[in-house]
Amino acid sequence: MFSKILIANRGEIAVRVMRACEELGVETVAVYSELDRDALHVRRAGEAYLLGAGPAADSYLRVDRIIDAVERSGAEAVHPGYGFLAENAAFARALEERGIVFIGPPSSAIEAMGSKTRARELMAAAGVPIVPGTTEPVATVEEARALIADTIGYPVAVKAAGGGGGKGFRVALSEDALQDAFEGAAREGEKFFGDPTVYLERYLPDPRHVEVQVLADSHGNVIHLGERDCSLQRRHQKLIEEAPAPAVDPELRARIGKIATDAAAAVSYTGAGTIEGLLQGGEYFFLEMNTRVQVEHCVTEMVTGIDIVKEGIRVAAGEPLSISQEEVVLRGHAIECRINAEDASRNFAPAPGRIDAYREPAGPGVRVDSGVGPGSEISPMYDPMVAKLIVWDADRARATARMLRALAEYEITGLKTLIPFHAAILDTDQWARAETCRDLIEDRAWLKALAAQPVAADATAGGDTPGETVEHSYTVEVSGRRFDVRVIGPPFGGGQGADGAGPGTPATGAPRRPRRAERSGGGGGGGGDELASPLQGTVLKIAVEAGAEVEEGALICVIEAMKMENEITAHKSGKVVSLPIQVGAGVATGETLAVITAAG
Repeated sequence: MFSKILIANRGEIAVRVMRACEELGVETVAVYSELDRDALHVRRAGEAYLLGAGPAADSYLRVDRIIDAVERSGAEAVHPGYGFLAENAAFARALEERGIVFIGPPSSAIEAMGSKTRARELMAAAGVPIVPGTTEPVATVEEARALIADTIGYPVAVKAAGGGGGKGFRVALSEDALQDAFEGAAREGEKFFGDPTVYLERYLPDPRHVEVQVLADSHGNVIHLGERDCSLQRRHQKLIEEAPAPAVDPELRARIGKIATDAAAAVSYTGAGTIEGLLQGGEYFFLEMNTRVQVEHCVTEMVTGIDIVKEGIRVAAGEPLSISQEEVVLRGHAIECRINAEDASRNFAPAPGRIDAYREPAGPGVRVDSGVGPGSEISPMYDPMVAKLIVWDADRARATARMLRALAEYEITGLKTLIPFHAAILDTDQWARAETCRDLIEDRAWLKALAAQPVAADATAGGDTPGETVEHSYTVEVSGRRFDVRVIGPPFGGGQGADGAGPGTPATGAPRRPRRAERSGGGGGGGGDELASPLQGTVLKIAVEAGAEVEEGALICVIEAMKMENEITAHKSGKVVSLPIQVGAGVATGETLAVITAAG
């Protein structure tokens, strides 16, 4: 077993990996951006290293600085978590070349399955059923149009070849929408995966999204841990996951489990991975393989009792899997709700901000994976996840009741989250009937009717403890390595730092930063003629010109925030008399995007 592991990630997954390491007796090393100096994963680790100045969103992608931190810390292995570099074959190869263990599959497997077109080709050759479509990249819209007309038909999914996690996935319901879908998928593929290549698949309008968890070691053992249902999604981003899948019986479970293990064996896979597929009318199609631990691995852990993260670490250390296929038993039912900083009543608009009060639910069968606490900042520079709430009970109905209880206990003030949405959706007949709930998730009127979650005012910042001496905690960086320092002595005057020059660093016990102006969080809106930005972000696309006549609901622009593209639509019908925005420019919450006056 390793003696020290560096976790090349942040937030809840970094904390999750650290917990597994601690139970295995392994020391942990964190890396962090300037924005994450006081993050929970940084404070928890045995050592922490700054990844350098620059845009926070890029810090965790700096392979050279991560490798430098590995070498300085003496870590023997790197766990990438998910996202960032988790499916980056070049990163895995760079570690391999330096004798550093990548806790995941070999770079060759990441390469083979990282390209969705190559993965589809491999799976078809191995006899694994794939969604009808292309196994070769499609270069142009004209080529796509011809292929669709000849073999696929509409609706069609346009997907980034290097995509995953819902990124680079667009749907064209008709030929009129093909160009926008093609360009949008290519743009996201380039941005998130460095590859604008796209391919085509038949779009199944209301399938169940069912995925199978696999584990494989270097001793020839490949097993599956049953399936998860991840059908409740918006913009192809998962919202709620559950295990086992309600539409899968034992016979189908055995069949798709074999598909999953065959797929993993076809690329000599090792570690934890997931075979994603679509289930419709009793037919199961391979969709893609995620060569990493998944966000929703927790529900599988809850029904199997198997620690997937630990198994992945053991496999990377050269050990065989600790369980066989015959020993995998599914017990009860588990549900996971992603607690994101989003406003569902405004079509899931990102709602970044600072957490004030924070209290997690507890009790029998309740688990929370989080990387935040009171005072934590949910930044627009990263994805909007605050935490994952997971529950287990004897069956689906009881697990649903337990989740509703846990959601009611969860206290997060200072920003909007999806807690009201989750409580509402789990209380519907559609959920009780195990439907995909797509009709509700795409119903703007239903979403708007959700009760708005109140945003609490800041708590009064606490001062120093009265008395002759007080204790201050500070964060100090020496040559890029983070240290926590306690200073005990007389109170500093005027709330200043140790040098008397100003507030201390944002470590525990330091003065709180002034709270930013309260955000409205939501999809386009504004009073009168002004269309105000509901979020902070970057303008990716402008769909209209000044002087154009638009209908209410027409697309005005696309703003990227928290790693998502958000379509901002006209709040009224009329003429666009002003359009004070530019592609590539940043916009702040509440900033005017357009001025629309009523026609006539």
